[in-house]
Amino acid sequence: MLTGCCGWTEAQARYTRTFSTIELQTTFYQPPAPKVAERWKAIAPPDFRFCMKAWQLITHTPASPTYRRLKSPVSPSEHDLYGSFRPTEQVRLAWERTREIAAAIDARVIVFQCPKSFLPTRENSQNLTAFFHEIDRDHRTLAWEPRGEDWTSDLIRALCAENNLIHCVDPFHADPVWGDAFYWRLHGRTGYRYRYTAEDLAELQRKVQAHAHLPGPNYLMFNNIYSKEDALRFLKL
Repeated sequence: MLTGCCGWTEAQARYTRTFSTIELQTTFYQPPAPKVAERWKAIAPPDFRFCMKAWQLITHTPASPTYRRLKSPVSPSEHDLYGSFRPTEQVRLAWERTREIAAAIDARVIVFQCPKSFLPTRENSQNLTAFFHEIDRDHRTLAWEPRGEDWTSDLIRALCAENNLIHCVDPFHADPVWGDAFYWRLHGRTGYRYRYTAEDLAELQRKVQAHAHLPGPNYLMFNNIYSKEDALRFLKL
């Protein structure tokens, strides 16, 4: 199992001496120039593993406040052409940009995190399936993180199985229902500012052991404000 953080928690050279993997967050808000990604890869040790979030233009609509971090705002006339895996040229190009950065860093996993507003409608399920059937995934592992309580385990399982996806979860809030590996993102039991207790980390260790039968590679990514400290404490276990 590989343990790391969602985003650089310190200078890259120091981070890569401490952890064996990272989930890049900037690729969700605004993908960097390919040369920047290539530099990240060049600085990292050969066995360091990069993971990344897919660009928000694929998963989130312009109603999301995260669109404020785009370098070029979306025209109001095109608001219906972005996000929710829509079958549009805009979403396709957003995937190609994501794919370009994934190639530059040799991303092992690409995470498609959906907002709570992405509901389990027939249209959304069909668009998701069409998207993953059409894209070239370059043999990378793709993880899907649905948010909210509307998605049932049966529907998640069916979509992941049909589209060859890993079900990405926060293990303190849900159990994964599909995948021959796990990719867990720890958002804090009560939110981003939560610091995991010793009891929490012991419970997490038991959850990891319960999934030790999966062939992997398995990833555990801390995504709270104390991500570095909590990840280091967990590694000591």
